[in-house]
Amino acid sequence: MLRRLSFTLLLALPALPLAAESPALQPLGDPQLDALPRTKAEEARIAKVLAPAGDFSKPEAFEAKPGGAASVRRTDTADAFSQFSANTPPEGEMNFKLGNALFRKAWIAAPSSTKASDGLGPYFNARACQDCHLKDGRGHPPEGPEDGRVSMFLRLSVPGGPSPEGIADWLATQPDPIYGGQLQDLASPGLAPEGRMEISYSDLPVTFPDGTLVTLRQPTYAFSNPATGAPAPDLMLSPRVAPQMIGLGLLEAIPAADILAHADPEDADGDGISGRAQVVLSVEFGVPMLGRFGLKAGAPTIKEQSAGAFSGDMGLSTALHPDPHGDCTAAQTDCRAGAVGQEDGVRDGLEVDHQSLDLVTFYSRNLGVPERVKLDDPAVLRGKAAFYGLNCQSCHVPKFVTARLKGRPEQSFQLIWPYSDLLLHDMGPGLADGRPEGRATGNEWRTAPLWGIGLTKQVSAHSQFLHDGRARDLTEAILWHGGEAQAARDGFMALPAPDRADLVAFLESL
Repeated sequence: MLRRLSFTLLLALPALPLAAESPALQPLGDPQLDALPRTKAEEARIAKVLAPAGDFSKPEAFEAKPGGAASVRRTDTADAFSQFSANTPPEGEMNFKLGNALFRKAWIAAPSSTKASDGLGPYFNARACQDCHLKDGRGHPPEGPEDGRVSMFLRLSVPGGPSPEGIADWLATQPDPIYGGQLQDLASPGLAPEGRMEISYSDLPVTFPDGTLVTLRQPTYAFSNPATGAPAPDLMLSPRVAPQMIGLGLLEAIPAADILAHADPEDADGDGISGRAQVVLSVEFGVPMLGRFGLKAGAPTIKEQSAGAFSGDMGLSTALHPDPHGDCTAAQTDCRAGAVGQEDGVRDGLEVDHQSLDLVTFYSRNLGVPERVKLDDPAVLRGKAAFYGLNCQSCHVPKFVTARLKGRPEQSFQLIWPYSDLLLHDMGPGLADGRPEGRATGNEWRTAPLWGIGLTKQVSAHSQFLHDGRARDLTEAILWHGGEAQAARDGFMALPAPDRADLVAFLESL
């Protein structure tokens, strides 16, 4: 109890003013949070706690607990990401376990005698949430032409479409008129899948100044075997690998104003970093909100991200996406005529009822972040100094403090260390997918949180990174950085080999 209080009594963050990026950002708030205001004394204390690191000879205070009091014990098993927040009250443990059961539940196509589980499809990518987020970790691309079930799919869109009123700089796109918003490679009995994703790789050698050779793999993506008809000629493809699930509730609990305080769209400070906020129209709240979740920050809350996955990935209806045919378009007449699992008087007239969506949201919100290890290892401390020396912390912002919340003790008043600003950054042509999403250009991606990255191989049985898993280790991931991160990437290449190893050791300690 004393340890828990040491976090909750200390932590609070000033209500910082919104970044003056555009009038469209001014309505941004936190309707998903029931937050309490902070006092001036709290603001002063927390400003001190959030001060940048200056002494790299020892760990910072509270650094061992990246999720604050919600941090969980680090284990050496594949279940390291599947623990509930350490500060979950007893009544929350049952909701977490029920949500876990629904997360792991395998859905089946309608019609079925099992009314509690039917409604899958008609087109879909996975039968269960865990099919993409196995062990709550990250997915990876196929390892061969027959390896299709590896938690990766293609987003689809074509130019055009309406821009939401009141959101500036919206890069309008719309789903493919035949295939919708994503390519679904599985289908209910009697239907042919929409098609297949094909990946080919070419070698891209990179030589360090010291002579070390690293061969990157450059992917090329294609949509093959279209079932309903030819996709639009200007179709844009964006590959997506499922990200890890830990710490989502803590990211959701960061006040929007504190994230926007790091935005610098015009690079006013001249450091070459110009993070921009993604702004999305909330399906649940009906107002523009800060995007936080997804590889281009396309969802503002965990509930909306979960409902979108139920609909797009599995073809299951929820209160936020009530169409039981999921991503099927009007042109896909066989899909629109397919059987669904939605009936009046059963499960709120939905395939995933209100309670089930809330339980999956609770589960996703409360997956704990494992404690860090080797914080005082000399190599880790040297690697941390190198990380800051290369200015990596400008995008991978180390720490925030969550809002003071009513009814959510797990996320309330926590000093957290996600190493992300949750903003959009131009990552250069090498990583560009060429597909705008909302306000994100085809070159922009949301900064990925780094917490737990050192446990990827333990949890997911691989060490593949970036939005499409092209990087086979952390060194390759760094070498793919361009655009706003070009200077940091070039600085990493210029480091002596031992210093590069130290920086990777620091990342693996997170």
